[in-house]
Amino acid sequence: MSARAVMVLGTGSHVGKSLLTAALCRIFARQGYRVAPFKSQNMSLNSAATIEGLEIGRAQALQAEAAGVAPSVHMNPILIKPSGGSSSQVVVRGKIWGQVTAADYHQRRVEELMPLVRESYEVLAASCDVVVMEGAGSPAEINLKQHDIANMRMAEMADARCLLVGDIDRGGVFASLLGTLELLETEERARIGGFAINKFRGDRSLLEPGIRMMEERVGKACLGVVPYLPSLVLDEEDSLGLPAAKHAEWTADELADGSADRRLRIAVVALPSFSNFTDFDSLRAEPAVSLLFCRTVEAIAQADVVILPGSKQTMDDLMWMRGRGIDAAVQLRARRGLVVGICGGMQMLGETITDPLGVEREGSMEGLGLLPIRTDMQADKVTRNVVGKMAGASLFGHAVAERRVAGYEIHIGETMYLSEGSHFARLSTRDGASIEDGCVSADERVFGTYLHGIFDEDGFRHDFIRAGRAFHGLNGPGELYDWKQLREESLNRLADEVECALDMETIFGWAGVAYRRGFVAGDAAR
Repeated sequence: MSARAVMVLGTGSHVGKSLLTAALCRIFARQGYRVAPFKSQNMSLNSAATIEGLEIGRAQALQAEAAGVAPSVHMNPILIKPSGGSSSQVVVRGKIWGQVTAADYHQRRVEELMPLVRESYEVLAASCDVVVMEGAGSPAEINLKQHDIANMRMAEMADARCLLVGDIDRGGVFASLLGTLELLETEERARIGGFAINKFRGDRSLLEPGIRMMEERVGKACLGVVPYLPSLVLDEEDSLGLPAAKHAEWTADELADGSADRRLRIAVVALPSFSNFTDFDSLRAEPAVSLLFCRTVEAIAQADVVILPGSKQTMDDLMWMRGRGIDAAVQLRARRGLVVGICGGMQMLGETITDPLGVEREGSMEGLGLLPIRTDMQADKVTRNVVGKMAGASLFGHAVAERRVAGYEIHIGETMYLSEGSHFARLSTRDGASIEDGCVSADERVFGTYLHGIFDEDGFRHDFIRAGRAFHGLNGPGELYDWKQLREESLNRLADEVECALDMETIFGWAGVAYRRGFVAGDAAR
């Protein structure tokens, strides 16, 4: 192994490990080092497709972007996608490996997969100067520790020094840091080179006494306090980052605004098995849009556009919608407003969904009947990056300036058109194959597509907003954003703040490389 490793561990989920790992990847890259992220095992319904058409966690794709390298399955060799109850789909090196219970996975399957994890790490390490590793959850889950391959066992394998991160925004940061360290074995504690406090807002001087007491208590240095960073347009790791949807609603002022310059109200139905909610980050960032993740009939009735997103359990989520009257609310909205389906959401908009193999739920189920399509679930998953053009020259009945679309497919199921169906786009795969994607209703009020990430393309997103606003008699948007530029600015802002907050000389020393303050290697990372 040529690379040296550093590892970001956390006192729990959602303390900021993923974004701090991305920040370190960007900082190492700006210093001219070849760097790659690595997370042996990730549990998330947010995934991305590599260039080769393989599936990895969305967080590792972001970290690769921060490092300035193409995402690889070796960066996330095991992806666990919960399927409901205690069962999960396990994706190994980008492909479905099996469906297992939590007990079976932890007690038997982990050891079976460990050699593949080691091999993936070695592939990365052979081509890098530094590997920035990310732990999962907490390293002190003593009930699962014997077969934990995401934390201290990986640190030992890579001989990595570790930074332990606690989230002060959630409260109890000192107790969580101390408790985590106390539950580690002596040799494991020795790998923790220091701790950091994340998401701090307030008067730093009020924090200092606690930091000094903690340093004395655990015999380890605080390597920095990272401030709370609002308005970063970067991917969240999991559904803990999703705004609360149960009681989400528009404000009275928003609903009372009858002007033609008001924001376009978009309601995304927050399904129980909501997958790839990062599909909507770019829409949420637009000033001409007010996007709400919702679970109520009332919010759907107030929306200009309703979006059914991707789902890990499409048929179960459709049943959930029916149990709350959301299906009828969406059907009504399609007669008065606009409806869009992404991936599993598109499947729900069709006439029927059939699952003869019991991949999700054996049997057949009626869809919402808003698109003339039917879907048959299949055992094999389609995972690929695609580019193409909209089949028509209009959206919601309004001419579009940019017909180009791009994104990635990650789905189980083959969708077929009924006699009157028209497809939404014509796509091309990396190997040149041509695909007809999605469907558009005859009145153009409803469309569906398999494309995740479709709104990340500036041209399509801008046309989508313009067309949606025009349909509802609103003025054109006053300002539209460049999403790629926003992401790049956010990555650099994140890296700048973390670089100022943490003791980079010490962290770089763990990796055996020199840190040069103020140095930026060319413009590649900028």
